[in-house]
Amino acid sequence: MDISKEIAVPETLDHFQPNGFSPYHFFSSEEWAQFRADTPLTLTGDEVSRLRSLGDPIDLQEVRRIYLSLSRLLSSHVESSQLLFEQRNRFLNLSGAVKTPFVIGIAGSVAVGKSTTARVLKELLARWPSSPKVDLVTTDGFLFPNAVLQSKRMMDRKGFPESYDVAAVLRFLSAIKAGRPDVPAPRYSHLTYDVLPNEFTVIDRPDILIFEGINVLQSRDLPADGKIVPMVSDFFDFSIYIDADEDHIHDWYITRFMRLRQTAFRDPNSYFHRYASIGESEALEIAEGLWSKTNLRNLRRNILPTRPRADLILRKGVDHLIEAVALRKL
Repeated sequence: MDISKEIAVPETLDHFQPNGFSPYHFFSSEEWAQFRADTPLTLTGDEVSRLRSLGDPIDLQEVRRIYLSLSRLLSSHVESSQLLFEQRNRFLNLSGAVKTPFVIGIAGSVAVGKSTTARVLKELLARWPSSPKVDLVTTDGFLFPNAVLQSKRMMDRKGFPESYDVAAVLRFLSAIKAGRPDVPAPRYSHLTYDVLPNEFTVIDRPDILIFEGINVLQSRDLPADGKIVPMVSDFFDFSIYIDADEDHIHDWYITRFMRLRQTAFRDPNSYFHRYASIGESEALEIAEGLWSKTNLRNLRRNILPTRPRADLILRKGVDHLIEAVALRKL
């Protein structure tokens, strides 16, 4: 049987299927939209506008096309996970075991729309008929403080895997998966571009946790002695990668930077306030430098290589909207 003919592959995802073999099913956005079935639309246009990030054009039509089907898929995964939990407890003759949260990891480059996806999913999932408790945590708070990065001469690699306190991430997710109450997650300010000292968001046994960050699917070198080396993704029940052509992400990043000069950068407390008053050509040159020296390198070296580890890949087109979907086969 020629499995390459099992499902037509949209041209935008051809590069995921070398020689016709792939662990994924592929769908155009139109095909994917059909899987929403009778899933109700529980968001309003105003709510979607509030949830989307600067420069992200997502609207109710995009929620209908992509996110209702995704919500329905995740609902089936959560239900199956709960059923497996109960079956395993019976198998092991366990009683009183604490049900652990279903953890969804969301990865992808800067400026690709991870935050919008995470916020929209959080609202949709929380409005299921069962009214689950859904929390959202980003990895920004787990970055080393700027003072530490500066002392290690790593500010130009902020966002690279080595700029995160991975041990703290693993402790946090381990506590979440253990069902512990009131687990603190460190907070981050995009205004000051730094971790907020002694400020935390308390996560108290949610039914679903969305964990979003550029490197959450990052793997690690395996030890020769076979000792357990946990990875962040080991704690995920489902993972999503937001994907787009490198050139598109570059354009979105530059456009966002230039727009922020007219908004957030004008705040005197902003770490980037100095860029608000310089000329446009100089600002553009700085934005291009930040992209090429930090974000592009991180994308090529660390982020993009994790794409094949995702359960679901949402592929965006030049208009910043999803044009194709890849779902890992069972």
